[in-house]
Amino acid sequence: MLMPDRSLAIIAYDGVQEAAVLGLADLIDAANGISRRQDGVVINVHTVRPDALPPASVAYDAVILPPNRSGARGGKDRGLHAWIQERHGAGTLTASVCAGLFWLGHAGLLASRPVTTHWALEGEVRATFPDADLQPEHLLIDDNDIVTAGGMMAWVDLGLFFVERWQGVDVLTATARHLLIDPGKREQRNYRSFRPNLNHGDEAVLALQLWMEGHVQDDLSVDALSGRARLSGRTFLRRFKAATGLNPNAYVQALRIEKARGLLERTRDPVSAVGWAVGYQDISAFGRVFRAITGLSAVEYRRRFSVLDVRA
Repeated sequence: MLMPDRSLAIIAYDGVQEAAVLGLADLIDAANGISRRQDGVVINVHTVRPDALPPASVAYDAVILPPNRSGARGGKDRGLHAWIQERHGAGTLTASVCAGLFWLGHAGLLASRPVTTHWALEGEVRATFPDADLQPEHLLIDDNDIVTAGGMMAWVDLGLFFVERWQGVDVLTATARHLLIDPGKREQRNYRSFRPNLNHGDEAVLALQLWMEGHVQDDLSVDALSGRARLSGRTFLRRFKAATGLNPNAYVQALRIEKARGLLERTRDPVSAVGWAVGYQDISAFGRVFRAITGLSAVEYRRRFSVLDVRA
């Protein structure tokens, strides 16, 4: 039984990342060439501009809101919001990449839905759409009728998602091989960096943060940190959380693992030495925390992200 061809609309809103619009079209075109040779499904790609939105009589199987590099968030694109909402309500699979999530949110589609976006946008998304179930550690979340992808280049992962969904695993594998793309399942936390807030205005906490950057091997317990900051325990906990958004223990873990990432990328030091260098006396504990934060073991992380030839 022949499967019907599919229709995919990519919304080229003002400020869109044109590379994503064109790249998605190219990726799907490559997959279509392979699928045609197998008498398989063809995905017809259409670029849609907000000033020329097609009427409801023009049907699409899916709509994609790509990322942007302009800082646009789409809050004033009310006509496009209504169009997205109408399409979703009619059963169209609705997808976004990176900041494209804001258009889905303004269209009212994110309440109680598990979604992802670029990790650097986490705070902004949570503030703008507090009802969304934001899970920024994931690179792609398939929630059936709503599919969201994380970083700016995650349009590649989203494109492969549609290839697998509509054209099958064989076409996915052949397309990935043809384009030299890794089709393996990834997580955004593999790439996420810890960038602490240093612009909060609390001088005591800021001084402590700057000291911690160069002293990750030291005693960074709550008692030690509050003593160094010359604040009582309760006051320290309150001010540190208000300034950084994290409790001290979570902050210390994130800081130490970020330092460990750098050592794994830039040195050939044994994993045990890396753990000790960032303040872990128990190397098994270091391994557990590293995997919990990054989604990879330290060895796997070095293999994937080292800037050196780790085989040397």
